Amino acid sequence: MVGKYKVITLCGSTRFKDEFMEASKQLTLQGNIVISVGLFGHSGDNEVWEGMPEDTLTKTKEMLDDMHKRKIDMADEIYVINKGGYIGSSTRSEIEYAEAAGKPVHYMEEVK
Repeated sequence: MVGKYKVITLCGSTRFKDEFMEASKQLTLQGNIVISVGLFGHSGDNEVWEGMPEDTLTKTKEMLDDMHKRKIDMADEIYVINKGGYIGSSTRSEIEYAEAAGKPVHYMEEVK
């Protein structure tokens, strides 16, 4: 199949690494281009933060948050990894950003 593919950016807490990987696989197999996080700071990529000075840590987190919003800009829609209904403040910010841009938001689990 060759054609126009929908672009979907994954959003959610990086503590859900396995769920990110599974969603990426399933959405790709459904014929979508999937954009994900670059690292899993809450789920195994601890070496990124170890020994980083506090001011650099803050700037790095701000950069990563901004980069993810740019990934949302590139997407047609977002898919939220909300295992157990969990949506943290960063993810909430990304959902609001996507909604303000008129992008559809889909969820892994029903939002209550």
